[in-house]
Amino acid sequence: MAGVNEMEKKLAEYKCDTNQATCLKLVRFPEDIEDESTTFHPEYSHQLFGDDEVAFGYKGLEIQLYYTAGNLSTLFKVKYSAKVTETFDCVEPDDVEGKIREIIPPGFSCNTDDFITLLEKEANFKPFGSLLHTYKVHNVEEGADLTYQIHKVDISCPGFREYHERLQTFLMWFIETASFIDVDDDRWDFFLVFEKYNKDGETLYATVGYMTVYNYYVYPDKTRPRVSQMLILPPFQGEGHGAQLLETVHRFYCNSPKVQDITAEDPSENYVKLRDFVLVKLCMALLSFSTEKLAQGFSEEMAVEAREKLKINKKHARRVYEILRLRNTDMSDEEKAREFRLEVKKRLFGPYRKNQRELTKMRKCLRPEELASHISQMDTRLQHEELEKSYQEVLAEYRRVLERLAQA
Repeated sequence: MAGVNEMEKKLAEYKCDTNQATCLKLVRFPEDIEDESTTFHPEYSHQLFGDDEVAFGYKGLEIQLYYTAGNLSTLFKVKYSAKVTETFDCVEPDDVEGKIREIIPPGFSCNTDDFITLLEKEANFKPFGSLLHTYKVHNVEEGADLTYQIHKVDISCPGFREYHERLQTFLMWFIETASFIDVDDDRWDFFLVFEKYNKDGETLYATVGYMTVYNYYVYPDKTRPRVSQMLILPPFQGEGHGAQLLETVHRFYCNSPKVQDITAEDPSENYVKLRDFVLVKLCMALLSFSTEKLAQGFSEEMAVEAREKLKINKKHARRVYEILRLRNTDMSDEEKAREFRLEVKKRLFGPYRKNQRELTKMRKCLRPEELASHISQMDTRLQHEELEKSYQEVLAEYRRVLERLAQA
């Protein structure tokens, strides 16, 4: 038994955390390759390496996936200080290289010199598609405003299909439930963010992030664009690019009379926060969301104007109303704070009211012991506690949006 435990300890030395072992870079200059400060790591690697996010069979494992900043030409290398087969004949290491090859398209380099040759061609890379929006962000490190562009692309754009195959590999590392899309379906729209930068007197472009949107058909003659994937690459996160991208995409679809409204597929918590901020910012310009109108409560006028002018559905318009109502409410005034609280709770109470209707139906058809079981699940006191908890959570979310709005 002691021998088995000793063997397990030795084999455990050959386990590596694949989030730490995977090293990603967006390379602009040859010196970036050896500069550790330009390296970033995945948030997730379970789709390739299992729920434990561990690779077995190596010590000092390093999976290098380096991309040129614009065209995303790829350098792929696997390094390690020791392999399990050097010590144990009967144990097989994980096929790390094979797993990575499943997601990166062919045409990558395995040689640093070849990669540097591709890096030298970056000046030839230009953003795909049509320019929708240009904006600037102040960079404290450089002490200057940097310029960014948002482009709309479709898959027929020359070279874009191959570029997208390289770009989408980042999804696996940063979106928990990511999957690759069928780009041959022409109902996909692509929106990309690029940074303009100078290198040796030339203007170059770096990939910042992107969004994919699927245009669903709505009977009889409308479409419903649904945001499927959105990713701002880690070196650019926290700089406001997500908000710029989402607002630009909203404005793009607002110009189309065929668009019913804009939705999102399984939105993450971070996406909901971002959408709240962008939609509030957009709705502040609408007459129906004026200070005077907000004080009168949520109205059909608000729902209609938000839908017709900004393609926002009624559910999201109501949420925007509540955020702006909070902005205009003096929460230190007990009566005004109470009015606001009741307004929000009235909406939150919807699911609980549904429970009460179900209970009424149950009284007619369930035996006493069955009814008692269901009533205990719908205890009124617990419902009130849950309602208060939901309200406090919503209030905290709304305040975060307003804080960001104040800084914008």
